[in-house]
Amino acid sequence: MRYVYVLIVVLFLSTTFSTSSRVDAQIRFGISFNLNSQPAWGPTGYDEVEYYYIPGIEAYYNVSLHRFYFNERGRWVGRTSLPYRYRNFNLYNSYKVVINEREPWRNHNNYREKYSSFRDRHDQQPIRDSRESKYFANKYHPEHNNWIKQQRQDKNKRDGWSKRNDNNDRKENNNQNNDRNKKNGRNKK
Repeated sequence: MRYVYVLIVVLFLSTTFSTSSRVDAQIRFGISFNLNSQPAWGPTGYDEVEYYYIPGIEAYYNVSLHRFYFNERGRWVGRTSLPYRYRNFNLYNSYKVVINEREPWRNHNNYREKYSSFRDRHDQQPIRDSRESKYFANKYHPEHNNWIKQQRQDKNKRDGWSKRNDNNDRKENNNQNNDRNKKNGRNKK
């Protein structure tokens, strides 16, 4: 009886730990990949982005919330769009620094000093201009609609292929059954 009890405990613990590690891996993957929610003006080359620091206007952009954070009269304010004073600022042409840290404006003096030389750089390729297919999944990319059509066509081809295979399997099974029936003298005519 003791042996059975130990065996049950071991099985329970092994399934518990293996299940939790699978769940943990799924959660980590879901958190660390946000390429599809990055704005079209974001720089290429990053699968995970929490914030962009924009040295040209000393502002931050939260990718998951789609909000800009900028200093307004000594306070950091979050808005869905930039203030009027930045109306002529070109986000596609400006340099963005990826920062994966919560509330990066708390270290603003650090970032301003570290990236001040990037203010006038205009050599980053935005996601919008990339021809790399992984960016087509981003709903803000100009090729996104074509990518969606291609995904549907590929899915239909796969589904059609599996349906054809299912039909071929059924035909083959029917032929095998007919052959067996002929051998056993149960041929229907």
